[in-house]
Amino acid sequence: MAEDLTIVKEGTKEERYEALLPQIQGLLYGETNLIANLANIAAALKEGMNFFWVGFYQVDSEDELVLGPFQGPVACTRIKKGKGVCGASWQRDEVLIVPNVDEFPGHIACASASKSEIVIPIKKDGKTMCVLDVDSDILADFDEIDQKYLQKILDLLP
Repeated sequence: MAEDLTIVKEGTKEERYEALLPQIQGLLYGETNLIANLANIAAALKEGMNFFWVGFYQVDSEDELVLGPFQGPVACTRIKKGKGVCGASWQRDEVLIVPNVDEFPGHIACASASKSEIVIPIKKDGKTMCVLDVDSDILADFDEIDQKYLQKILDLLP
């Protein structure tokens, strides 16, 4: 049974992630269904970190991502490999931190309020299966701290 998240609204970004990590670990404990786990991660990050948009795009074919579990405003349903921040992260097989999405070549504006973004590929057996996409309505909102802790959270996936 899920418990309410203890939301830490004060402290540094790192302190808020540190408070959120064990809660997410508890949400994932014993659950092997990927969709359920991605949904709970998205909800916990949205609520716990107050991000504008948090979600996952799953690899649907060799050249397209499809929208998975997310929290926030409605989103683009399909993204081609190499297109936008998510498609570029998948194609390059690397984390992308974009301080100003309007300056990213080929950015796909699913929500005009989105200002900055971080995308992290998630691999299983050495192959990307989906990407975590986190958007902020604040410019330059993401940094190495976000990358470090978001990766720690993703490493909790069974």
